Amino acid sequence: MKTDSLFYRLFQTLPQLLFDLIAHPSDHAPRYQFSSVDIKLTGFRIDGVFLPPATHADWPLFFVEVQFQPDPDLYSRLFAEIFLYLRQQRPVHPWRAVVIYPTRKVDPEDTHPHYRVLLESAHFTRVYLDEWTQPRRTLSQQVIGMLLADPRQVVAEARTVLVRVRREVSEDARLVTALVNLVETIPVYKLPELRREDIQTMLELRDTDLKQTRFYQEVFTEGVEEGVQRGEQKGRQEGEASLILRLLQRRCGEVAPAVQERIAKFDLARLDALGEALLEFHGVADLELWLAAHGDQ
Repeated sequence: MKTDSLFYRLFQTLPQLLFDLIAHPSDHAPRYQFSSVDIKLTGFRIDGVFLPPATHADWPLFFVEVQFQPDPDLYSRLFAEIFLYLRQQRPVHPWRAVVIYPTRKVDPEDTHPHYRVLLESAHFTRVYLDEWTQPRRTLSQQVIGMLLADPRQVVAEARTVLVRVRREVSEDARLVTALVNLVETIPVYKLPELRREDIQTMLELRDTDLKQTRFYQEVFTEGVEEGVQRGEQKGRQEGEASLILRLLQRRCGEVAPAVQERIAKFDLARLDALGEALLEFHGVADLELWLAAHGDQ
């Protein structure tokens, strides 16, 4: 997984992460919506935009860029995208831009004298992760700690975060699901020589993962009971299909009846594959892409 994709998934799941990275405590974070935005007629796409509620015109709009590779054209592209967006959308909110770098060495500041007035303004913030020294009191600060941890320490950091997730957000099943998946993904990203199954074992997730959440337990029980009532192998397939459909409904929203019928006919192997893939779905579009690639095998 690319580093920027990992960060954008984290921002989507835990908006507070951005505010902790820029040392800007805010009770408003849960009200922000993280999104990507296409700029009409240009081919530009801004991957990271934090949109405040329209009812709060004084809350800033954040443009976020995660840049782990040197790019001498970064600032010319970024500011072009921002000002085109402001021209087209005409938001009432003030704006801020945040660029996240692994180190100062990746920052192309010296190559952009034309943008210095913007880079030195209150509109712009740079985060150098190797210099990030904020205390790790909040859940999002601990997640940042995982991202910054030495590979030898990341599993221990992940265990600490999992304990906190289960303690503090257990009532929000959807958030627990997303956070557990991300906490598992970060060590996989930082320890590429290990299989995901190895990481799950180290985190004691092989049997817990989603199955420890109340959300999964309730849905799984319903699906299994349906399957048992209908008999062995066929019952298992029907029960698992029922489970997968419930998970999809809660994760992606309403699933069209035709799509439900199609999934209900999947064999166990494809149901298992879909069950694993749906952990990373963010909407019906992700399901449709997966079905296009795997649904008719």
